[in-house]
Amino acid sequence: MSEPESANGEFERLLEYLRQSRGFDFTGYKRPSLMRRVVGRMQTVKIDSFPEYLDYLEVHPEEFIALFNTILINVTSFFRDEPTWKFLAEVVLPQIVSGKKEDAPIRAWSAGCASGEEAYSLAMLMAELLGIDKLHTKVKIYATDIDEEALITARQAVYSEKNIQAVPAHLREKYFERINGNYALHSELRHAVIFGRHDLVQDAPISHLALLICRNTLMYFNAETQARIISRFNYAINPGGFLFLGKAEMLLLYSQVYVPVDLKHRIFAKAAELDARDRPPTFVPNTGADPNQLTLNEALHNAVFEGSQLAQIVVGPNGDLLMANQQARQLYGIQPLDLARPFRDIELSYQPAELRSLIDQVYAEGKIVTLANVEQRIKDGNTRRLDIHLVPVHGNGVLLGVCITFNDVTHARRLEAELVSARMELETASEELQTANEELQSTNEELETTNEELQSTNEELETTNEELQSTNEELETMNEEMQSTNEELQTINDELRQRSDELNRSNSFLQSILASLRGGVIVVDPKFTIALWNTASEELWGLRFDEVKGQSLFSLDIGLPVGQLRKPIQACLADGTEPQELILDAVNRRGRALKCRVAVNPLKDSHGSSHGAILLIEEMGM
Repeated sequence: MSEPESANGEFERLLEYLRQSRGFDFTGYKRPSLMRRVVGRMQTVKIDSFPEYLDYLEVHPEEFIALFNTILINVTSFFRDEPTWKFLAEVVLPQIVSGKKEDAPIRAWSAGCASGEEAYSLAMLMAELLGIDKLHTKVKIYATDIDEEALITARQAVYSEKNIQAVPAHLREKYFERINGNYALHSELRHAVIFGRHDLVQDAPISHLALLICRNTLMYFNAETQARIISRFNYAINPGGFLFLGKAEMLLLYSQVYVPVDLKHRIFAKAAELDARDRPPTFVPNTGADPNQLTLNEALHNAVFEGSQLAQIVVGPNGDLLMANQQARQLYGIQPLDLARPFRDIELSYQPAELRSLIDQVYAEGKIVTLANVEQRIKDGNTRRLDIHLVPVHGNGVLLGVCITFNDVTHARRLEAELVSARMELETASEELQTANEELQSTNEELETTNEELQSTNEELETTNEELQSTNEELETMNEEMQSTNEELQTINDELRQRSDELNRSNSFLQSILASLRGGVIVVDPKFTIALWNTASEELWGLRFDEVKGQSLFSLDIGLPVGQLRKPIQACLADGTEPQELILDAVNRRGRALKCRVAVNPLKDSHGSSHGAILLIEEMGM
């Protein structure tokens, strides 16, 4: 196994551990950005491999919080992409309000709300449109996210001045109040939004929505997971409701379900659906899907299948009979209870022809299999002739089943016999027509070739478009990661600046105290190197601090007999004994003899360990 394959397997095991131990399922996230964020967290704790990091998580459960905060990038802001929110306020929201009866509720959902800015942005716009009283009685705004810490911030609704810069001034004055240097949202607006934890992949969606906001969230998931989430959105949004996506997200593969309202702003409307009473009845396998959620195309397909004049059945990949249209049920006595039964247990699987082996052949080869002129005896003693076609049914590149069509060609075979004699008479004309037919065939082949080339070109363009969309989503993901990192660095810089100011104030405070002392103060480290020398010491011995800093105390040639201080200093460094005092004869910088009282004190850290000595020198009278 190559090194990249091994690393990918180890990464998948880490994701499975997160799912089993903490209930966070990241398997549907795009691998490049997800792996990049996990590796970034591993570098922070100085771990090089995924197995080592898994072991680290088992030993340090508090690491889960830091990891999830790294993975779940909460990049959002009030009125993000201001022109888009302006379009929402001026076009979409008035349309939603006008389409509702006076007493009908308006339900909206902000999915992936992070710290709540976009949900509160919607609440402010609805309050401006309806008034604060109607906002509480008519509008329900739900805001969900998978990150509990982000939801705590959202419920508190307290933001820094930087966070609310994008809020228009009149809305800021109307809906915010300043508290301790921050801005808190008024409670009357805060109570209009209901926050809760929700996993878009696993949890059931909120339903009956007029508006669903999910911006720059889908781009973190792979195509399969995106399809699953959009299917849930389709269930959640009322027909004619709106879906509001991020600037890096599109619905290219769902044009039959969502109609662009404004593609530039990524606002889509859900297409109207057929009423369940208007759909033709059909036998559909029990897949757990809500039949009311069928799209228009699905309803049309069911109607065509049910109304076909040819008997048709569909056998699934597990060998069960999945579907049978009206003709098949009438001709071969298929009952509703036969659906979802093993096809091999039904008489039709071996009468009038052995179909079981042919179904296996279709699954093995993936090609159409045809049985021509099959004889079938019917109840009145007569026979009929059938052409049986077994066609593989594909969807999204996956073989979903085999469609078997029974074409009654009895009349056609009879006509063939009657036409044999007439064919002899027309043989001469056929030869002439053959030439024209060959020319027509050649033209048809050329057209077919051109059509295939156009189809191939179209598929290549679609593939290129999907690749560009994926690249755009990945770039947007990296952009949000960089924005999140910049915000963290800004916070760290602010903390460092604050600590630097505190240190400067402490140094100034210390210098003021040292300058006010009448006695000399000398501080040495464990190597007897001078670390501090106050103004009184400069006056006593005639040397400035910058002249003695970094030098050994015992190398100085001053009027103080420093050699006699070696043992007391060593004693302080060795065991941190109590302060010691000595009376020494000395000569100051002016050459005047004097006596000095020297107190030697240990320099201790917060743990009580000695890291040097402090010498307090006080001049005494002779």
